[in-house]
Amino acid sequence: MTTATGDSLSPVRVVLADDEPLLRAGLRTVLEARRTITVVGEAANGDELLDAVQAHAPDVVLADVQMPGRDGLSALRVLCARPDAPPAAVLTTFDLDDYVAEALRIGVQGFLLKDAEPDALIRAVRDLAAGGAVLDPRIAARLLPRLAGSAPTPPSPPADLTMRENQVLKLLAAGNSNASIADGLGLAEATVKKYVSALLIKLGADNRVQAALIAQSWGQV
Repeated sequence: MTTATGDSLSPVRVVLADDEPLLRAGLRTVLEARRTITVVGEAANGDELLDAVQAHAPDVVLADVQMPGRDGLSALRVLCARPDAPPAAVLTTFDLDDYVAEALRIGVQGFLLKDAEPDALIRAVRDLAAGGAVLDPRIAARLLPRLAGSAPTPPSPPADLTMRENQVLKLLAAGNSNASIADGLGLAEATVKKYVSALLIKLGADNRVQAALIAQSWGQV
């Protein structure tokens, strides 16, 4: 599997799922414009999405949540439960908060609005391929109140967060991958992974996106 990390220009292989052919075509054009991303498969429903992932082993999955038949959320629930699942991002609109909240619970690593700027979309896909979490700020603003009302979310930063953990959390909340955090702080990537694991436990978060949302609720970004 070819993956883009760091400054590598190896093309990121993407499976794109949406039931609107014109939207898929537009997204494909945007993603492939700079030749750093290749759309290796397309799907119009959840079953086709799972088949495309099985057939093409992509680096990243982009999926709408509302599709006929098996919807995107149902397919992502199956996909995210697999140990070898590629990073997945939900393509959504402002009026789908419930879907986004459920996607967060099942472990989706990215949340993007369909009207995202081309540069932001391309950067998000490459960040996902490198192991980062991607969260459109406009979605974060709508999810923060919902997250703040959930039981596992600490109301304030835990007192036992170390200075280094705070540094890692700030970079994680900005969507950086472990490799990028390691470069920024002068640490080994394996060390960053240990910090991230410790942070998830201290924050009561299930994944990086939840941790990023919690940090953003504290004004960490």
